[in-house]
Amino acid sequence: MKKISSFQADHTKIKPGIYLARIDGDIRTYDLRTRTPNAGDYMSHLTMHSVEHMLATFLRNSEAADRVIYFGPMGCQTGFYLLMRDTNDEEVISLVKKVLKQTVEHTGDVFGNTVIECGNYQNLSIESAKEEAWKYLQTIEDISAVAQYENAE
Repeated sequence: MKKISSFQADHTKIKPGIYLARIDGDIRTYDLRTRTPNAGDYMSHLTMHSVEHMLATFLRNSEAADRVIYFGPMGCQTGFYLLMRDTNDEEVISLVKKVLKQTVEHTGDVFGNTVIECGNYQNLSIESAKEEAWKYLQTIEDISAVAQYENAE
């Protein structure tokens, strides 16, 4: 059986950053790596869940809302996937920085934090989302181009 593309990337060489993982027609998959894989520093489920709620909401309310296909956490707890249609790398970098800043500056609670809106609404923390957003924003602050994975098809 053929390995999927993300398993073909050499995870011993991946560092935090923004990677273009694949292109499928007009849809680009970006890996927003907040952590070095297999280094023992993983996001908690609380953090992943909280960041997902915040960034997904800000992304889907941005100027690129109609081109956002998906945003969600990686199961390995080292980052997030962002799928966008009809975009370019520079726009994605700018957009990610913008929504991270919006999360850090947010004065309310986590979006979608009620029993009606979320299947695990008690597992959310605005403090955790803000801390993670701030750390990742510092990591990508000087990034002007997305990276490519080594050893990936």
